[in-house]
Amino acid sequence: MPAPQSLTYHAFVELAAADPAVVGLILKGSRAHDGMTTEHSDHDLYVVLADDAATDLIRFTGHRTPQLDLAVITLTEFRTAGMPGFERYALARAKVVLDRLDGGIARILAAKARLDTGEAFRSSAEWLDAYANSLYRSVKNDRDGHALAARLDAADSVRFLLELLFALDRRPRPYNKYLQWELARYPLPGWDTGRLLEVVDRISATGDVPLQRRLFARIETAARRAGHGAVLDAWGEDLDLMRPR
Repeated sequence: MPAPQSLTYHAFVELAAADPAVVGLILKGSRAHDGMTTEHSDHDLYVVLADDAATDLIRFTGHRTPQLDLAVITLTEFRTAGMPGFERYALARAKVVLDRLDGGIARILAAKARLDTGEAFRSSAEWLDAYANSLYRSVKNDRDGHALAARLDAADSVRFLLELLFALDRRPRPYNKYLQWELARYPLPGWDTGRLLEVVDRISATGDVPLQRRLFARIETAARRAGHGAVLDAWGEDLDLMRPR
C-alpha cells in the first residue's frame, strides 16, 4: 500500500470501496463543480463509516496532502455535518462516489441542499436585518463624508444580501468562488443573473449609493412579499435613508 503522503485519490477510493465499514464516499469542492478544477485542485473526500463499525481506515482521519484531503466520519456525524454551518454548501453540491445505503447518502445530501420552510424564514429575517444594517451604515457614512467606511460597509452589505437572496430561495449561499458557477446553473427566481452580478460587483468596489438604494427597493418588495415586513418596519424612519430618492 502507498505511504500516506503519496496516497492518490483513486488508490484510496479503491481501498475504501473494499472495506464493508464504508457506507459512503462523497467528493466535494472544485472536483465536484464541473469546469472549476485547476492544476492546483486536490480531491476533497468524505469517508462515511457505519456507526460503531471497526475499520483500520480511521487512521486516515485528518489526512491532508496537496493531492488528497480526507474527512473520516460516522454516518450519524455525516447526517448533521454542515447543519447549520460553513460546510453546508460544499455538501449541497457534492458528488456521490459510493452509496451503500440504496440512495440514502444521496438523500442526506439533498436535504442539506434545501432549507426547510421554518429555517429559511428565520434565516431570511436575520440576513435581511444584517443587510439593512450595513446598507444604512454605508449610506450614512457616505452622507457624512466617510468615504472609506461607506465603501467597506457597502461591501459588507453584499455578503448579507447574498445570504438573504439564497435563504429566500431556501438554499445555502455558495462560497464566493462558486457564486457565478451556481447562478449560471441555478439562477435565483426573479433575478437576472448577469445584472445581479454586475450590481454586487459595482457596489462592492465603489459603494455606489444610488445603486444601493435602487437595489434595496427591490429587496424591500421581495422581503415584504416573503412576510418580513416587521423586520423592515423596525427600522422606522431610517428606511427613508435607504430608499431611492
